[in-house]
Amino acid sequence: MNETSLLTLQNEIAELEQLLADKKHQLKEAQTVLAKQAAESTATQNQINNYSPPETKIALFRSLFKGREDVYAKRFENAKTGKSGYQPVCRNKWTIVCKKPKINCGSCTQRSFESITDEVIRNHLAGLIVMGVYPLLQNETCHFLAVDFDKEAWREDAKAFMDTCKLEGIPAALERSRSGNGAHIWIFFDNPISATKARKLGAFLMTRTLDRRPEIGLDSFDRFFPNQDTMPKGGFGNLIALPLQKEARAKNHSLFLDENMVPYADQWAFLASIKLMDENKLNTLIQNAVQRYELLPVSYDSTEAEDEAKPWQRKSAVLPAITEPLPQKVEIVLADQLYINHTGLPPVLRNRILRLASFANPEFYQAQRMRLPTWNKLHITV
Repeated sequence: MNETSLLTLQNEIAELEQLLADKKHQLKEAQTVLAKQAAESTATQNQINNYSPPETKIALFRSLFKGREDVYAKRFENAKTGKSGYQPVCRNKWTIVCKKPKINCGSCTQRSFESITDEVIRNHLAGLIVMGVYPLLQNETCHFLAVDFDKEAWREDAKAFMDTCKLEGIPAALERSRSGNGAHIWIFFDNPISATKARKLGAFLMTRTLDRRPEIGLDSFDRFFPNQDTMPKGGFGNLIALPLQKEARAKNHSLFLDENMVPYADQWAFLASIKLMDENKLNTLIQNAVQRYELLPVSYDSTEAEDEAKPWQRKSAVLPAITEPLPQKVEIVLADQLYINHTGLPPVLRNRILRLASFANPEFYQAQRMRLPTWNKLHITV
């Protein structure tokens, strides 16, 4: 290499170093601008209230209650038959190419669903329609977990669940359902996460809640949204009705409640104050829960069928020791079933007994693996 070539290389290196310095400066400026925009956006969001313009409210609403954007459901009521429910909104509904009711929407090759727009959200909030969203995305992730309580004791059960969320440091919002006879608890994630992970979070929180209030019962466990880990073939997964619909609000329903079960005076200010759950914290919670066997429903292991002839060889869960005082004896009656007198038993022990008597329903998991509907199959059996 001669002196001229060496000088050329040195000049090229100098130019590249200058270019790198320029790019670093541009990157720093861009980061500064983005940080400023994020701060302004947060400040604006925190100022949202009942008097904010509709466009601002709609943007906030869509940032929280995010499901599939390519399809949504609308509630229908048939005055003649008395039937009601939800159907995906299709442009071809009852046209010449529509084959309902012989062919359902999930199997139809002529379907043309309407997407979610600001106008659709506006119509829901204004009371022109009742809208449902499909939480399970096509890549089997979700933006939120919702837990449904609809028993007679929904207030006590929902409050116990909210207390668990508070103890675990998980931001949650409590909404009285559209019917007024139940509640939804919403947990929003900072990033879309797998439905499996979201449902595990729900199982962990339900298990912890049962330790304090076993009266909730096992039938609450299948009321998570999303309701499936995987997308059913040709389907959408279960839908959930969105809150703050005007007609329901007029009845004091579909509103978010404080810890005293009283609706917030400013629903929009409350929505703007909701924190999103950090995915890293969620991963840590689930990992610890798995290690401590604190996930209900119990998981199904396909090898259990093979081990059926040798149940004594199965591994049993080692649960944390119960620190609460325990009775000297427990009264048990063996008749057509096994009856246990739970008088005086601490809630955590009552929950352990329920868990001992529960097992996974293999039909649920087999249907899920085959991407078949699971709506008529309980997740666990007692």
